[in-house]
Amino acid sequence: MIRMTAAVLAAALALAGCSRGPEKTQAEVEVLQAVAEQFTRRRSAPPPPVQLTRALLDKQTQAYIEVSIENRGATAYLTRSLSRRDSSPGQIEVWRTQDNVSLALRNGMVIATRGLGGGLLSAQVPAADGVAGPARGGARRYALRAEGNGQAVLSMACSLQDLGPDPVEIVGRSHPARHLQERCEGGGGVVVNDYWVDSRPGRNQVWQSRQWAGPETGYVRIRQLRL
Repeated sequence: MIRMTAAVLAAALALAGCSRGPEKTQAEVEVLQAVAEQFTRRRSAPPPPVQLTRALLDKQTQAYIEVSIENRGATAYLTRSLSRRDSSPGQIEVWRTQDNVSLALRNGMVIATRGLGGGLLSAQVPAADGVAGPARGGARRYALRAEGNGQAVLSMACSLQDLGPDPVEIVGRSHPARHLQERCEGGGGVVVNDYWVDSRPGRNQVWQSRQWAGPETGYVRIRQLRL
């Protein structure tokens, strides 16, 4: 974990542009209710994660990701609420729980959080159009919420290594993938991010990852349950 001179407080990223989708099926309502319970109970006694099956996922009409926070032993399921592009390369997706805990990704890389208890306000990541995960090594820049509503900037230098074919199985379904590992140094610490990227031509999808999301939140594990 990176050591910071300023204490990191709650995230305050404002994410807008959501719209109400079609009426949810009963299976979707059950998943969303379980998500809400995950984040409303006390951190000291996190509930066990929902037991997912491929049959349950196949009944859904929208995309889901699973997010686990390692240092809290907490797991929740998020739906995609927004997909957009901006002036930087890559596609931005915002994933939310029913009670507005959110995670923003650019080409599968974490660029912001809200409601996770650690303020990752934004991140500049090495994205490229048509490339899932990091496109190259190089610089990363994190903007973190600091004490007194301030902002701390952490700059890191990263190298990227392709660790070769490494298929992943997610809730009863196997995906061909390559394992990319990003090692970043700066601010007196080291961050190691891992990505399992679809290895088929034209399939720009991160199926699974383990990424750093700020000093307080630490590492999050993300799995793409349903596209």
